[in-house]
Amino acid sequence: MSAPRAARARRDPRMVAAACAATVMFGPAAAADDGDIDTARAVLQAAQTLCPEGILDAQSIAARLDGPLSGFTVSNVADRGPPDAWAFRDLILEDRARGLALLIHATRAPAGLRRVVFESHDLSTARPVMTLLAGGDCAPQHARAIRYGDDGTALELVLYAADLATVQAVEPLNPPVPDGTDPGGVTVAHIDSGVNYRLPQIAARLARDDEGRFLGRDLWDGDGRPYDGDTGRSPFFPIRHGTPVASLLIAEAPGVRLLPIRYPRPDMTRMAEVVAIAAAAGARIVALPMGSRDPDDWAAFAEAAQAHQEILFVVSAGNDGRDIDAAPLYPASLSLDNMVVVTSADAFGRLAPGSNWGRASVDLMVPAEGIEVTDYRGARGTASGSSYAVPRVVALAARLLAENPDWVTATLKRALFARAAPPMERGAPRVAVGWIPDPADDL
Repeated sequence: MSAPRAARARRDPRMVAAACAATVMFGPAAAADDGDIDTARAVLQAAQTLCPEGILDAQSIAARLDGPLSGFTVSNVADRGPPDAWAFRDLILEDRARGLALLIHATRAPAGLRRVVFESHDLSTARPVMTLLAGGDCAPQHARAIRYGDDGTALELVLYAADLATVQAVEPLNPPVPDGTDPGGVTVAHIDSGVNYRLPQIAARLARDDEGRFLGRDLWDGDGRPYDGDTGRSPFFPIRHGTPVASLLIAEAPGVRLLPIRYPRPDMTRMAEVVAIAAAAGARIVALPMGSRDPDDWAAFAEAAQAHQEILFVVSAGNDGRDIDAAPLYPASLSLDNMVVVTSADAFGRLAPGSNWGRASVDLMVPAEGIEVTDYRGARGTASGSSYAVPRVVALAARLLAENPDWVTATLKRALFARAAPPMERGAPRVAVGWIPDPADDL
């Protein structure tokens, strides 16, 4: 992939609400009267009239641009699949006078359309404004809009019903960090898509200075609010990966001092800055449940990590079901003395289906399938994959370091490896050290 994304479980965290009430972090369902959203709504509603004939036959779309779509011209049509039977079609329409762009993403079915996504963007600011999802019958299913502040910051994600008028929920995108005091404890930097720092269990463990100022950073947006959301795939459907990972870390090491850092997807050379922020805050352990196939993404990180031997970096092996000795994944495939690479096992000491391995590149397996976590809404559920092996090993390392604060990184790493036993699966070992049956067995 061209840029890294926060590594996810093979199955995205399955956030099944528990019997106990969740701390839902959505706002009230209220009407939205934003001018940009109103304009986008009108454009998207008009765009539905293009479906299905105008989308299936792109040559005829120009003749259908009337009414609210007057002034739009087709700027691009891109198909993927056989020329006479495309599987995916992307259309871009632009109205330069009004500064609007209409993007249409269609998926084809044998007898017509399977799915259509409409998006409205502001050409002058390059901001996505609203999206509408429709089924193969072109009937709207639901819509989402982004509400911006005066400075252009994305503030809220507004979730609409199929009528594009009824607001079902409002999700914050960059809320203020709650006030608090530093909790003390072993400092763990968590590099991910951010966290929902408004959840009480996370807010209570946030690293702060003597004045109570939060020390976490968002190197994606460039501010001090690393709120959970990887928008690399879609600004309207952010991936909320960091919160469930952090929830597991805190559950198994409740005394940690947590330093969340939202990773700098737009410029991965800033990973050196990430390491510097962690070091300045006194982090002894860094949780890094992410990766990509491009070694250039991780060159700055590798150099910075090498320079900070006082920090132990715990990295996920990934979830592509492959040997990363043969097909490297970074940073897991880097050769760093102060790094531990972990992957997911089942409860019986066998590599979990879909988890990566590597006799030279991967150090440890730990059970990380069907693990209980808390999602960014505060709902309890389960998650699986090597991303969730990371917080289990980090929590173990933090507990060991809390009991032995004078340990250097090499000593801490040896202590982790000493907990490992031979894997229970048949055949040649697929990790360098072994598996830890229960990283939390001393709690």
